[in-house]
Amino acid sequence: MKKPSILLIYTGGTIGMRRDANGTLVPFDFNAMYEEIPSIKRLNVDIDVVTMTPIDSSNVTPQRWVELAELIRDNYRRFDGFVVLHGTDTMSYTASALSFMLENLAKPVILTGSQIPMGILRTDGRENLITALEIAGAMRDVHPVVPEVALYFQNRLFRGNRTTKQSAEELSAFSSYNYPALAEVGVNIAYNHAAIAHPVDDGGELRIATSLSEGVVVIKLFPGIGEGILRAILSVDGLKGVVLETYGSGNAPTSEWFISALREAIARGIVVMNVTQCAGGSVSMGLYETGVGLQSIGVVSGHDMTTEAAVTKLMYLLGGERSPEERRRLLLEPIKGEFTPDDVA
Repeated sequence: MKKPSILLIYTGGTIGMRRDANGTLVPFDFNAMYEEIPSIKRLNVDIDVVTMTPIDSSNVTPQRWVELAELIRDNYRRFDGFVVLHGTDTMSYTASALSFMLENLAKPVILTGSQIPMGILRTDGRENLITALEIAGAMRDVHPVVPEVALYFQNRLFRGNRTTKQSAEELSAFSSYNYPALAEVGVNIAYNHAAIAHPVDDGGELRIATSLSEGVVVIKLFPGIGEGILRAILSVDGLKGVVLETYGSGNAPTSEWFISALREAIARGIVVMNVTQCAGGSVSMGLYETGVGLQSIGVVSGHDMTTEAAVTKLMYLLGGERSPEERRRLLLEPIKGEFTPDDVA
């Protein structure tokens, strides 16, 4: 039986660093990974490597996501799965963006990285890399086990658009607070098949979205936010979408000026999406008076979406040529499993 073929894409990040003979951190050559990590040879996969221009993930832009999506599309027929090595700081943003941009994905795209450089003796990068490759090549009958964009880190596989980086120091750097892990890794890899998304149609060419709106902003509420500041943000030229990080289950001030500022922005065609500042939990705008006020003026519920997913979903929907009706319909439904509808919460 033919071995699964995996394309390993290195984009930058801590995982791609090693120390040279002088102790200086230098880029790791993933084309030589069989010499550096001989155990990879025991995986039942064939691996090709592509290195994009390495950048610190703090410098990631939507254009970088487009380049990555195009690279996956151009190699889609040649490979059974993809592993993307990425810096941790913006990995959840990239995973979320790709989940929307790869519109009819039917193969694994697994993002991973590390907290400790690959060339350091006790790096977490080796295990993350090896297991991500194994998951990307895992087949069930003739179909991939995980045919979606996912993020693997420290023994757990998560849906990519459900993740957020929760620690700058722990090896378990990522969490998925509102959706179960797709797999738990111990002695064996225990897949949670019920949680994994499967495509309706797994044939044909991969379609990608390359028009992403840059007119999206995140506004985090805090006690004392001023009218002048809020109105200044909402009046920025080119603004198309706002991710409003509210309190608790979607609560916000009931001040007339606050509601009026948002109402006027929505009347100008700006989409305002409500997500909670809390790590876990969901927005329920009909629960308290403060949330009802937002709902009444047309603020869209983000349900239990992460900020990363909300930002990238707005970029995706506001960047394409869609009618206002289609855009609103797609805003209100989970198109890539990015939130849990109220009727199944």
